[in-house]
Amino acid sequence: MINFETIANGNLNRQPFPWVEINNLFYIRDGSALASSYPTDHFKTVNGGDGEKKYSYQVRSLLPMGQSRISFPEKLSPEWLALAQDILSPAYREAVSLRTGYDLRQVPLECNVYHYDPGAHLGPHIDLPDKLVVHVLYFNESWDLKHGGFLAILNSADPVDVDTRVLPTIGNSALFVRCDHSWHEVKPVNESCRESRRSMVITFYKPNSPSTMWPPGETPSLHDYSGISR
Repeated sequence: MINFETIANGNLNRQPFPWVEINNLFYIRDGSALASSYPTDHFKTVNGGDGEKKYSYQVRSLLPMGQSRISFPEKLSPEWLALAQDILSPAYREAVSLRTGYDLRQVPLECNVYHYDPGAHLGPHIDLPDKLVVHVLYFNESWDLKHGGFLAILNSADPVDVDTRVLPTIGNSALFVRCDHSWHEVKPVNESCRESRRSMVITFYKPNSPSTMWPPGETPSLHDYSGISR
């Protein structure tokens, strides 16, 4: 499903931190199938803040932290099962390692998928020090900038200080290396938007790191995602 050469070839931007926007990640037919069968099962609602940022979204596990199993595979389309297997493959790890300069072949990996409804957002932040590299993939067939919901690559902690806007359209992705000035955010989805902003986040962690999205011992209430209700 993934065009590994598209990930591996090329350099990272160095400003405002090490990152790159990668397009054409999927072949057209595969991308369309992934978008049309985007998961709607086993989501939990996350709202709150941690002192640095505020956030609101719905999230589903695809690949649990450091494991080779797929979460709730019986609910996924054949295309999504194939995508999950691609992410678990040595070829994917090798491609991201080549692009970033990090050896990611053996480190723990976690993958989650998201729905951002109207009003949902993820405020300006730097990822936790446990994270090494993050790859964000998008699955909307189309997206208008006026709907918000784009990934903002920031020059600083100031949400107005935007360097680049990345739209959440299918086949588009953003790959970045965590550092002490890797400021970014997901701008709020406009209240007038009639579809969710759909993304998947693959995170490579330092060894022995815990999952912050699915903390050990948590028993979250999971639900099917029924779409925009307002």
